[in-house]
Amino acid sequence: MADSIIAYFAEPGNLELIARLKRSGLNMVSLSANIEKSGSPISGKTFVLTGTLEKYTREEASEIIEALGGKTSGSVSSKTSFVLAGKEAGSKLAKAETLGVKILSEAEFEELIKQ
Repeated sequence: MADSIIAYFAEPGNLELIARLKRSGLNMVSLSANIEKSGSPISGKTFVLTGTLEKYTREEASEIIEALGGKTSGSVSSKTSFVLAGKEAGSKLAKAETLGVKILSEAEFEELIKQ
């Protein structure tokens, strides 16, 4: 099997296909790269997602959060741990600010899931 993998990546046409997919915006980062970490800073935390994220769909971000032991909610409350705010975040962001809930940018979220 290893020989087949080596042979695949030795083909210039296959490498060009991968390069074209990357240039087209295909996400080449594995969602499972940080999954199943015990002691994750996300474990037991509640997230609310708002606005448009650049690197993830809301579903992808939710899957990452849940895989790391967190959960997502549709509304902000005093029990919310973090609000992940993308572009054009609205009333959920405003409520989080009022309640003093920690607001994460997408970059801060990525740093958190790497821990």
